[in-house]
Order: sequence, then structure tokens, then C-alpha cells
Amino acid sequence: MMKPENTDSKLKKSVKLSIHKMEKADKERPTLLAQTVYLGTLGFIFILPVIMGAYLGVWLDSKLTGFSFSWTLNLIIVGVFIGAINVYLFIKE
Repeated sequence: MMKPENTDSKLKKSVKLSIHKMEKADKERPTLLAQTVYLGTLGFIFILPVIMGAYLGVWLDSKLTGFSFSWTLNLIIVGVFIGAINVYLFIKE
């Protein structure tokens, strides 16, 4: 039969280990500022390709004669896809 001291010792070690893990997780919790920076970075890496596509599209459309916005529209859509891929890859890390 198992001795009660041996079982108590294992239980104490398990409880101490759990307490240590909870204290460590509480100390390493990201702050509000860190979360804000993370979300800002996500927004930046998503919107930057869209804006670049819009500016490049406007420039290309200005080089064509007549009224046209096909380059602008197409490059904005491409920018949305590139931005979505950037966000996915950033979150995946």
C-alpha cells in the first residue's frame, strides 16, 4: 500500500508547480500598450499595400488619355489581397 507521506509530497510538488506556472503567466501577460502596438502594426501592414496600390493606380490612370480608373480599382483590389496575406503571415508567426 502507498504511504500517505509519498502521496502528499507528490501533491505538494504538483500544487507548487501549478502556482509557479500561474505566477509566470500573470507576469508575462501583455500590457494594454503592447496589445495596442500589435493591433496598430496589423492595421499598418494591411492598409499600406492598399494605399500604395491606389497611388500607383492613380498615377498610371493619369498617364492614359481620357477618363479611366481601371488601374486604380484593380491595384486597390491587389493591395487588399497583399495586405490580407501580410496580416496572415504576421499572425502566423
